[in-house]
Amino acid sequence: MNIFITGGAGFIGSNSADHFLGQGHQVTIFDNMSRVGTQANLEWLYGRHGSEQLHVVTGDVRDYASLAEAIQGANTVLHLAGQVAVTLSVQNPREDFEINALGTFNVLEAVRNHCPEAAVLYASTNKVYGGLKDVEIVEQESRYAFADYPNGIPETYPLDFHSPYGCSKGAGDQYMVDYARIYGLKTMVMRQSCIYGRRQFGVEDQGWVAYFLIATVLGLPISIYGDGKGKQVRDLLHVSDLIHAYELGINKIDTLRGEVFNLGGGPQNTFSIWAEFGPLIEELTGKSKTVTHSDWRSGDQLVFIADTQKAHELLGWQPKIAPIDGIHDLYRWVIENTNLFTHLM
Repeated sequence: MNIFITGGAGFIGSNSADHFLGQGHQVTIFDNMSRVGTQANLEWLYGRHGSEQLHVVTGDVRDYASLAEAIQGANTVLHLAGQVAVTLSVQNPREDFEINALGTFNVLEAVRNHCPEAAVLYASTNKVYGGLKDVEIVEQESRYAFADYPNGIPETYPLDFHSPYGCSKGAGDQYMVDYARIYGLKTMVMRQSCIYGRRQFGVEDQGWVAYFLIATVLGLPISIYGDGKGKQVRDLLHVSDLIHAYELGINKIDTLRGEVFNLGGGPQNTFSIWAEFGPLIEELTGKSKTVTHSDWRSGDQLVFIADTQKAHELLGWQPKIAPIDGIHDLYRWVIENTNLFTHLM
């Protein structure tokens, strides 16, 4: 394949590039290099694979002309570029819209005009389901839980875009679906939950699993938002399991074009963000961590767990890496690469 990855120098992008380069495919990374860690990720990729199969273009999805030029010849597109934090979207909604909504529209138009037979996978988000205000939540000893969704939230749950981030990602999500319907493009939407793994340069408002580990190792502060109990629950999905779903989606794109899939850890792979994750960090690091508490943030969900049965039935996919194993592996990477996080100190 000739794979074009927007945001390919980021966390998910660099792991995806590594996977497909390892299989012998050609990979073009299209990235504006604005995120911390992108240069380190590119050096890692070049060190592992050289430059024969890997091509890097510095560009921005907001610039249609450069995107359209770079995408020509691609037969697979992973659209991973995006503004990724709810908090930043609230601070600067115009920039969030231009990156996520306009940027996704530009990707679709570039594909439609220059490589219309390409498979196009879009990294969407569970935030398209909003605050889940109509879902009953019960409080348990160390976590909150859904009262009535034992398998998690399905793709059929009504969309409810909360926050500028939810709106911009939701717009891209629905454009992907409609371009399959109206123009026959081979699109597929992946609504992703709490992806974690190596090469994740997590920060306070995005990538919390990695950030909590990095902050503990470096002695940085951690804030827990909400009611201070740290019982909010997320389903964790290791990046390698996510990429396996991408691969299955690419292979079945002709019959599943226009489909939407929830990709998360599901009910079997959940943690509450501090009531359960905090003791694990203490066990891993041998350090007791004091956290501060802050108010709820816009778009925060008490619980999100993805129902992934559709992905299992249509893609033949299910997570393989248990969070306890993936978190141990991520911790080892952080310990071995503390020099990559000097910008936080």
